[in-house]
Parts: sequence; C-alpha cells; structure tokens
Amino acid sequence: MHCKFIPAIFSLCAAMLLGSAAQAAVVPLDRVAAIVDNDVVMVSQVNERMQAVRQQLRQNGTELPPEDQLQSQVLDRLVLESIQLQMGERAGIRIDDAALNQAMQQIAARNNVTLEQFRAALERDGISYNQAREQIRREMIINRVRQRRVRDTIQVTDQEVRNFLNSEVGRYQTSADFRLAMIVLPLSESASQSEVEKVAKAAGDIYQQLQNGADFNTLAASRSAGDTALEGGELGWRKAAQLPGPFANAVGQLEIGGVTQPMRSPAGFHILKLLEKRGGEGQLVTEYQVRHILIKPSEIRSEGEAAQLSQRLYDRIAKGESFAELAKAYSEDPGSALNGGSLNWVTADSLAPEFAEVMTSIPENQVSVPFQSQYGWHILQVTDEREVDMTDEMREQQAINLIQSRKYEEELQSWLLKIRDEAYVETKI
Repeated sequence: MHCKFIPAIFSLCAAMLLGSAAQAAVVPLDRVAAIVDNDVVMVSQVNERMQAVRQQLRQNGTELPPEDQLQSQVLDRLVLESIQLQMGERAGIRIDDAALNQAMQQIAARNNVTLEQFRAALERDGISYNQAREQIRREMIINRVRQRRVRDTIQVTDQEVRNFLNSEVGRYQTSADFRLAMIVLPLSESASQSEVEKVAKAAGDIYQQLQNGADFNTLAASRSAGDTALEGGELGWRKAAQLPGPFANAVGQLEIGGVTQPMRSPAGFHILKLLEKRGGEGQLVTEYQVRHILIKPSEIRSEGEAAQLSQRLYDRIAKGESFAELAKAYSEDPGSALNGGSLNWVTADSLAPEFAEVMTSIPENQVSVPFQSQYGWHILQVTDEREVDMTDEMREQQAINLIQSRKYEEELQSWLLKIRDEAYVETKI
C-alpha cells in the first residue's frame, strides 16, 4: 500500500509534511515565513510541505512547477489553514486523541489493512506517523469550521427544487457523471474593470498554454487558487447538476481530456478539464436497505467520547448483541432509532458522502467499523440491495443534495477569499 491510495477526504498525501529527508533538510535556526493574525507560519513548515507536494507530484508523474511558484502556492495554503484553525480555536473546536485514533483506524480500515500495517506503510513511504496524525487533526478541525461557517448556512427551498427538476440541467443529472479537474483564478465580485481584464488575460494565457500541450496538473499546482490546486486541481466525480449551468453545458460538450475555455463565476475565472465520464445509459439506480446507529458529539459529549461509545457498541454487536435493540437504545437519529436503526431503502446520492462510501463498499450483512460523517459517528449494516426505476421522491432528494453541494462549492470559494482578505497577513519570505 502506498500513501496515494488513502481516501481523499483527509487529503493526507497532498497536505502532509513528510519524510526523513525533509526533516534532515530543516536548519536548526527556524524563522517566520508569515504572520497570520495571532499565529505564525514558519519557514520549516513551508519547506516540509513543499517536500510533501513534490513527492505527491512525482508519484502522479506531474512535472514540478518552478520553485518560487510552488513556494507561493504552499505558503498561501498554509496561511488559509492557519486562519481556519484559529477560527476553530476561537469556536472551541477540539479533536481529542480518542477521536483522532478512531479517524486513523477508519483510514486504515478503508484501505483494508490494520492500523499497524497502515503505520508501517506510511513509514515505508517516508511519512512520520505522528506528523500524519497531527495533519489529520488539523484537517478535521478545518472541516468542522467549514461545516459550521459554510455548509450549515445553506438552505434549499421547495421552489429551488422544482425549478431544478424542470431545468435542462436537472433532467440531465440522471444521465452522466464527470471526473473533473479545475484551475481557478480568484476575483472579487467588487473587482474593478482593470482587475477583471488582468485576470481574464491570465486565464486566457493559461488556456492557450493548455491548447499548446502544457500539462494541466502542473499549471494547476503553480497557478490555480482552488482548494485542490496542489493535487493538480482534481475535483473528483461530479454530476452535471452539481455544476453551475454554463459549466455543465461546457463540460457536456468536451471529449475525455478536453478543457473548457475560461468561464467567469462570482468567485473568479475557471478552466475545467474532463478526466473521465461514466453512466448515462439508463434510469435504473441501486437502492440499499440499510440500518445504522448514530452517536453525536454534543455539549456534554466530546468527539472522543462519541468515538469511544460507537466503538463499544460495535464491540457488543460483534459479540452477538442485537443491532436493532442497540439502535433503539443508543442511536441519536430520531427518524430511524425506533425502527431498530432502519433507513429502509436509500440511494447513495441521498446520503452524506462518508456514509455512502461505506454503504456502497461493505459486503451485505457485514457490520461496519465505526466511521465519522458530518453528523457524528455511525455503525451501519446493509441487509439487501436492488435495482429500481427512479421515483419522484428519489429525484427530489437527489435534487436537494445536488443543489446543496453546488451551493457549498460556490460559497466555500467565496468564503475562503473573504476570510483571506479580512485576515492580517504579513509575508516574511
């Protein structure tokens, strides 16, 4: 197993400070790279993260960008992380060791290895396990901040759902999935005409380089301001309906490997590349009959205590206790607890991504190890599976999830730009 196969939700490979070679290169006398509000980013952090990014780009076969551009990208990423971590600290968000241990076990389980095997694999790849743990702790805090400040503020109205389902994009969302990469050049909505023209010209120059054969991943790593720039701009799989209308139409006309011309959005200029396409041949979808137990962190129960309780319940199920009875007694999902945790028949599109990932990959009737989503800690079991025609109710739920996802992507980019503009940042290198 190599680090590059770890699930992307933790962005482990692309964001960690890694090997012993990097540590050996750090000079004893460290210095400040940037002052960020009440925090500092150190030169050693920049150097170590750059080493990690170089390693990831080499694993992907991507040409390294110029050193000064890579340093600028890495420093910007660390500054944004610092801003969000400080927001998390002020909000009292803590990830204790128990919750972190559970998260590490979750990553190992998703790679079908034990925690010790996972740790050994990291060490073989030159990755310090302790540094990996701390980077994942940072990412978990950042995810909580984004959940509270962005995702939880998103509302979807009934009228939006109806409009969506009646739209061309809404009808198209049942037909195909796209795996995309994106280069984004940020631009404030209040930017002057000269600023717009400057960024538009830069986007046009990048597009022309791509047309002349330049590597998309390299340009993303060196020029994009997107949240996944250092991963080559990789966005993963997206339904057409998750994209703004003009983006969906443009991507729908691409061949595999093609790129769009620069497109304007409230967040800036975007260039999208179509990496893969799947689906689109029929209307049948897979439904899963699934039950689960949900344990939520709260004012009186920490993340670690929620993780520990879910592990104890899992152990009791493994020893033969009734899943349904434990769900009735402990699950904090009011819609399913009284039914023994049953969610009845559901589709992957209607659920949180982490839940859907486990549900679609676990063997039938096997009980999952505890895992975490935005809602808390889950234990699930799939009891049956079937192929069915799409129903109106299912289409409405898909529409809600896709609209929320699209709004989140748009709001996140605008929010990141806003908090960066509002922060005090003094660069020292």
